[in-house]
Amino acid sequence: DRVLYARQQRTSKAAVIGGTPVSEKQALLLRTVVFGTAVAPPRGEWLRTGIIMHEEEKEVPYLLKGPKNTTRGLLTVLQAEILKYLLFEVSINLFIIVQNLLIFCCLFELKSNVMVTANAKIMFCLFSSRALSKTTNTQLKKVILCLPQENVYLHQSLDYFQDGITERIHMFDVESYDDLEIMIKRYSYLFLDDPGPGAMLLLYSCVASRGPDQVVKDMDGVKAQLIGPEEEGSICLVTLLITGRATPYLHNGVVYVGDEDHYATAQFGILARSEIGLLVQMDTIDADNECNIPGSRLKTPSLPVWVVSTCGHYGVMYNTNRELLHNYHAERRFDLTYLTCGGNQCQLTVDTRQSSGTYMIHSEETTVTPIANIEKLIQTKWPDAQISWHGSSGN
Repeated sequence: DRVLYARQQRTSKAAVIGGTPVSEKQALLLRTVVFGTAVAPPRGEWLRTGIIMHEEEKEVPYLLKGPKNTTRGLLTVLQAEILKYLLFEVSINLFIIVQNLLIFCCLFELKSNVMVTANAKIMFCLFSSRALSKTTNTQLKKVILCLPQENVYLHQSLDYFQDGITERIHMFDVESYDDLEIMIKRYSYLFLDDPGPGAMLLLYSCVASRGPDQVVKDMDGVKAQLIGPEEEGSICLVTLLITGRATPYLHNGVVYVGDEDHYATAQFGILARSEIGLLVQMDTIDADNECNIPGSRLKTPSLPVWVVSTCGHYGVMYNTNRELLHNYHAERRFDLTYLTCGGNQCQLTVDTRQSSGTYMIHSEETTVTPIANIEKLIQTKWPDAQISWHGSSGN
């Protein structure tokens, strides 16, 4: 009988070939729109944060590693895409297998495929939003994938500070989802290297696909930038990745704001329902502004997966029942899982059958603790719900 021996897998890194070299104008625009300026170096975490999962022996093997810095907002949206893919696009048996640590070592290829798919889904969201826009220019209906080569196309000057990535980018026009997955899989090492610029390349690709000028217009401010003073990333970055538009306004549709001394101006909020939702819990000062409060299109997505923000800290919340938000009876009592890219995971049960009498989102007397903030966050979607905790894990 023949004996088959397992071969040691060798990961080859394909050289980036093709595409269009980044021009000086494009490089300056990318750096300015994302980081606010091109004359100073970008935030260092974006140059060394790859898109990687926790090791197999960790309790939550499908959880992304997300340092507590400005990359966490992007990684949290990507985490939500991964969970959506595992829960609702792969068979449920496969999701159970992923959680089984004893055989997870056999699923190394799955981890790579999951991240490739999640990256492609986010970028294709930009394609969809542009394809649905009122334009007849077919050149806009594409995803622009930004990948670095070895050649340097923009040298350091008074107008530009080199970062080692932006000046080496080649831009690839991709016009179908299948081609996008193939491209990301071929050059997956650029996204998965640790340390590496994976998070930065994903964000650059999304901004280039939407169009830097359009991103600035979405943010409704000439001096707006995606990476600002926020500890874990701006809300505009999150809405760009979830909806395809970098809007700071979370209400439904278009709201006209003005007074008797000024003409009314349009604030473009969330124009359509997405598969992934967004829940936000903030302090009293910010909550007084209605444009900061998510509307029903964000609170009630197509699937029960939410990116959540409690006082600027991002996480993911989900339920495994696809029909949860389509069945009133299912929302009477159900389970939720809350997790963060820092490794925290909590299990809880939400009961909306009777009032808890503790719905005080705007009360300054409410105790400020992480658990209290999560409860208030949940009550922005299900007011007066009773919440029971079943333990937590992680740091």
